[in-house]
Amino acid sequence: MTNTPHSMRTPMGKVRYLGSAKSGTRHMLHTRLTAIALLPLSIAFVWIVVSLVGKDYNTVRATLGNPLVSVTLLLFLIAGIYHMMLGMQMVIEDYVYGEHTKFWLLALNTCFAIAVGLACAYAVLRLSFV
Repeated sequence: MTNTPHSMRTPMGKVRYLGSAKSGTRHMLHTRLTAIALLPLSIAFVWIVVSLVGKDYNTVRATLGNPLVSVTLLLFLIAGIYHMMLGMQMVIEDYVYGEHTKFWLLALNTCFAIAVGLACAYAVLRLSFV
């Protein structure tokens, strides 16, 4: 008998260095990167909103039509919605036990994130091009 510890990993898993889900590292990395990106973008978003408090309609529209402001808002929305989708996916994968239910909830999570993202992008782009 040898004193090597026994592993639950399959031989192919050992060769490929994959965990049980085969995508945990990428998922965690995306979550961390979006969180880091959201730090300055959230500060910029709050600054834009606070600077527009009490302004008239035309001033707000002109400010939101500025390309730099529009790009900042789009980046904030894209990063925020993707981060939301990843977080909700983790919750569903961790706490929903039925495979059929888990599949449909993950599909709905993705569809919801896409719908919210498209609606937000449309609103920002409409303001910036009108």
